[in-house]
Amino acid sequence: MAAPLVWTLLLSLKNNAELVGNSGAALSGPYTLENYVAILGNDRTLRWLLNSVIVSLGTTVGVLVLCSLAGYGFARLDFPFRRTLFTLVLLGLAIPSQAVILPQHQLFATLGLHNSYPGLILPGLITSFGVFFMTTYMRAIPKELDEAAMLDGASRFTIFWKVILPLTVPAQSTLAVFTFLGSWNDYWWPLISATRSDMYTLTVGLASSQMNYAQTSGLGFLMAQAVFASIPIFVVYVIFQKQIVRAMAGTAVR
Repeated sequence: MAAPLVWTLLLSLKNNAELVGNSGAALSGPYTLENYVAILGNDRTLRWLLNSVIVSLGTTVGVLVLCSLAGYGFARLDFPFRRTLFTLVLLGLAIPSQAVILPQHQLFATLGLHNSYPGLILPGLITSFGVFFMTTYMRAIPKELDEAAMLDGASRFTIFWKVILPLTVPAQSTLAVFTFLGSWNDYWWPLISATRSDMYTLTVGLASSQMNYAQTSGLGFLMAQAVFASIPIFVVYVIFQKQIVRAMAGTAVR
C-alpha cells in the first residue's frame, strides 16, 4: 500500500525534463520543489482546490445535521411507521448511486443546478449509512437521561441539543471524517454535474489534466498535484483520529 504513495511523492520531487525518457530517475537525486511552486502559481489548480473544499465542507455539515436529527428521531421517538421507515433507510444501503444517476441527472438539469455548488453538494446529503450509524449510536445512550431532562421541563429539541448531541461527538467526528473523505474523493457525480472547468472539483480537474496536459505539464507536475490533493485528507484524519478510534470502539462494544 505504501509503495505507490512513496513512488508518487518521489516523482513529484523530480524535474519534469528528467522524467520524460525514464521515470526511474525518481529513485536518485537531485530533488526539487519546483512542481509544488508551479501548483501554487496555477490559478486553475487552486480553483479546483477551492471547489473541493466548499463541496466537501458543505456536504459534511449537511450530513451531520440531517443524520443527527434523523438518528435522534429513529432512536428516541415513537411515531407511526417508524420501523418501516427505518427499514427503507437500511434498504438504501443496498442501492448503488449508479442505479439512480439518470433520473438524478434529469432532476438537477430541470432545476438548473448543474455547474453550481448546490448541484454538487445536495446528492451527497443522502446517506443511509449516516442515518444508520447515528441511530445505532444514539440507541445506546440511556433513555433515563431524556426522562430526567423532561422532569426538569426540557423540550424535545432541548434534550436533543443539550443532552444527546454532546454525547455523540465521537460518532459525529467519525461520520464527519468519512463524509469529508468520500466527498473529497468523489469523481462520479462531479464528472457528470460539472461541465465547466471552473466548477471542476480537484478529482475531476486532475483527471482532465492527466488526459489533456500530461505531455505538456510533465509527469512530475501531475504527481505533485496528486500529493497536493491528498494533504487535506491527511490533515483531517490526523486531527480526528482519536475520535474515530473512540467511536468505532464504542460501537463495537455496544
